Amino acid sequence: MTLQEIKQNLRTMMNGPLSQSLREKGLGYRVIFGVEWPRLMAFAAEIGKDHSLAQDLWKEDIRECRLLAGLVQPTESFYPEIADIWVESMRYPEEVQYTVLTLFSHLPYASDKAFQWIAAAEEMKQLCGFLLLGRLFMNGCPLMRQSEMEYLDQSAAALGGASAIVRKAAYDSLLKYALVGDEPEALVSKLLKRMNLEN
Repeated sequence: MTLQEIKQNLRTMMNGPLSQSLREKGLGYRVIFGVEWPRLMAFAAEIGKDHSLAQDLWKEDIRECRLLAGLVQPTESFYPEIADIWVESMRYPEEVQYTVLTLFSHLPYASDKAFQWIAAAEEMKQLCGFLLLGRLFMNGCPLMRQSEMEYLDQSAAALGGASAIVRKAAYDSLLKYALVGDEPEALVSKLLKRMNLEN
C-alpha cells in the first residue's frame, strides 16, 4: 500500500468529533483524522510490516500516520540511531505512549535506550524512557545492581523536579518495578517513603 492510498483510507475513516476534541486538547498536527486506536491497529494489520513505508509515515505531520508508523515498522530494521531520530521529533504524549507500546518495547536494545532517555533534559525523551522501562518491568525484566541504582536515582530526580507528566510516568514505572520481586519492592518502598510519596 502506498502512502497516498493510506491517506485516502484514513480520510474515509475520519471521525470529526474526535478530531475536534483532540485539537481542543492541544494536538497541533497539520491533519488529525480522529481515527480511533482499534481501527488504526486493524488497518495496520492490513498494511503489514514495511520499513520504508513506516519511515515515510513518521515524516508526515498527520496524527494517524505517526501512530501507524510504529505499528508497521519492523523491529529488525529499526536501528538505535533511528529510534533517537524518532524520539527527537516527538511532540505529544499520545505518540510517545503508542510508539513505546507498539515498537520500542519490542526492541532488543530497549533497556539501553530507556536509560539514555530518562537521563536526558528533554521532557519527551524522559517520558519515553520511563514509559519504556514501565513496559519492560511489566514483562518481568529485572535490573542489574548498577542499573538499578541509576534508575532509582533518575526516578527520584524526576519525582522531585520534572513536569507533571514525567513525574507520573516515573512514579508508575516505580510501582511496576516493585512488582518484579521482593528486593525491588523494598527499594521502591524506601524511595517513596523518603520522598513522602508512599500510599
